[in-house]
Amino acid sequence: MPGVGLPIIAGGRLRNYVFVSLRLHLGGSATPESMRPKEAFLRDALVRAGHRTPFTVPDDWRVIDTAALSASLMRSAATIAGRGSVTRVEIVSQAPRRRTGVTAG
Repeated sequence: MPGVGLPIIAGGRLRNYVFVSLRLHLGGSATPESMRPKEAFLRDALVRAGHRTPFTVPDDWRVIDTAALSASLMRSAATIAGRGSVTRVEIVSQAPRRRTGVTAG
C-alpha cells in the first residue's frame, strides 16, 4: 500500500502528516489478486483509525507508532478481508511532511 497520509495530533492540534508506505504479508488463503479490490477499504480503515486515535509517538512528530499502526491494520484486515488473510504489516517507509522544528521537546 503506497502513500497513506496519517495525521500527527498532539495537544488537540494537528502538528504534522506522515506519509507511510506499507507491505502486507498475506496468509495462505489470500492472493495479491484477491486483496487488490480490498486495498481501498483497508486504506480507508487505516486513515479513519489514524484520525480517531492518532499513531503519535510522544517525543517525535516526524514518525508514527509502528506497533499501533500494525495492530490497527491487522484488526481491520481481519474484518475486511477475513481472518488470516494478512499475517503481518511491514512499514516500508515513513516520510514526514515537516522534517524540522516539530519535535515535542
